[in-house]
Amino acid sequence: MLDDFMTRATLAGVGVAFAAAPLGCFVVWRRMAYFGDATAHAAILGVALSLALQVSVFAGAMIVALIMAMTVTLLAGRGYAMDTLLGVLAHSALAFGLVAVSFLSGIRIDLMAYLFGDILAVSRSDLLVIWGGAALVVALIVWRWSPLLTSTLNDELAYASGLDPKREQLILTLSLAITVAVAIKVVGVLLIAAMLIIPAAAARGLARTPEAMAGIAAAIGAVSAVAGLQSAYLLDTPAGPSIVCVAAILFAALNLVSWRKQSGT
Repeated sequence: MLDDFMTRATLAGVGVAFAAAPLGCFVVWRRMAYFGDATAHAAILGVALSLALQVSVFAGAMIVALIMAMTVTLLAGRGYAMDTLLGVLAHSALAFGLVAVSFLSGIRIDLMAYLFGDILAVSRSDLLVIWGGAALVVALIVWRWSPLLTSTLNDELAYASGLDPKREQLILTLSLAITVAVAIKVVGVLLIAAMLIIPAAAARGLARTPEAMAGIAAAIGAVSAVAGLQSAYLLDTPAGPSIVCVAAILFAALNLVSWRKQSGT
């Protein structure tokens, strides 16, 4: 079954959706959209370094994404506005990564595949990495679900409950780095933030509980992956951007339905 490239691509897309869904909910709740975008942009530098050092692209991307996320966390509130700091680091990391790629002599690299994804070229080993990373992210989120929710609501409430908000932030940072690393092959570094934010934002108006929002976001992400791949196959369009386009259409449609219900029309 896994010899079919569309089957592997579909499984890869669903795996990324399951990893991004619960994490994307926290990104939306904490207003961390730009934070996720900056972490994803930094991953291209990790790709360049891993190719130069001949190590795993997954490991290189995850390590650099984690370093970026922790750097932003440490520097936040030390004289720089968060949006300014994220803007400087995100675009600097992306630029350094692209420049570093140009110095890789003797190594063939399809830069567009890393920027916008190459889900149709997913191999069996890629599937193991994607689903292994997704399982780890889901396990981390499930393990710390209540503490993460509490610290998301209010830092003082977390301290009163005996929790350390910084530790919960570190868990989110680690989960984000893993998600970025596994999603590079599917949607590329420029579209990873979209897969984090759009399904979660679309699910927000449908869910009555945080748990329901995470589940609905996972379903929307999975549907986007499957429908986006089918659309790309039928219309001969890029697979990664097609997945994001379907997610955006679902977001618009669900918000329109919600708006009509609220307005009573």
